[in-house]
Amino acid sequence: MDLVDSHCHLDVAEFDADRNAVVARAREAGVRRQVVPAIDAAGWPGLREACRSAPGLYPAYGLHPVFLAQHAPEHLDQLHAWVERERPVAIGECGLDFFLEDLDRDAQAGYFDAQLRLARDAGLPVIVHARRAVDAVIAAIRRIGGAAAGRPSRLRGVVHSFSGSPEQARQLWDLGFLVGLGGPVTYERAQRLRRLAAEMPLEFLLLETDPPDQPDAGHRGQRNDPARLRVVLETIARLRDEDPAAIAAATTANAERLFGLPPA
Repeated sequence: MDLVDSHCHLDVAEFDADRNAVVARAREAGVRRQVVPAIDAAGWPGLREACRSAPGLYPAYGLHPVFLAQHAPEHLDQLHAWVERERPVAIGECGLDFFLEDLDRDAQAGYFDAQLRLARDAGLPVIVHARRAVDAVIAAIRRIGGAAAGRPSRLRGVVHSFSGSPEQARQLWDLGFLVGLGGPVTYERAQRLRRLAAEMPLEFLLLETDPPDQPDAGHRGQRNDPARLRVVLETIARLRDEDPAAIAAATTANAERLFGLPPA
């Protein structure tokens, strides 16, 4: 089986002691490629080195909204230079987080809009964080992407760990965006998310793990592991009453198309 983990923070300190073993387990589980999004500017060099440590690891560079205190305006200029030099597969992780009340929303929006403009101008997809902020994210994509009636957005990407409504998902699909589903879909209490997974068109779905966070229901309380992507796949296959191999093939093709990934 050939799977792509579309969101995996493999560069963070939680994996420093056993990163190679984590990658090896993922490969044994059929996870052949992983997209590794950034958190802040200080982490970009380490992320680059982590992605160089093994085949099948692809970097994205950006400024995560939750780590707003670690960002500075000059980091946006640095991001332009990194993207031009390194040619990552995406811009991100970027976005908006309205769940944490102490995060300045205007400051978040400034960084997010700038990264959307960079992605648009560089012709790269964006990896978007949208926690209790899906409507604001959709509005920003429309505004920066120039979407209007009869005119599609000039932006493309994925809203990772999607937790919005079916109507919000449809608005994203209409804009050319995909949604990423991971560990949360394995919890029986996540009924709205599980219905979305069961009913949505496969052409808009990406699989993800988001380690070290968001473990699946069978791994709760532990450090998440990209090899657990098989659990996400099998859960969605059960919800849809479909062959896991067919879902794996479709979501892998989606990731290849969005991120321009080479063959495994």
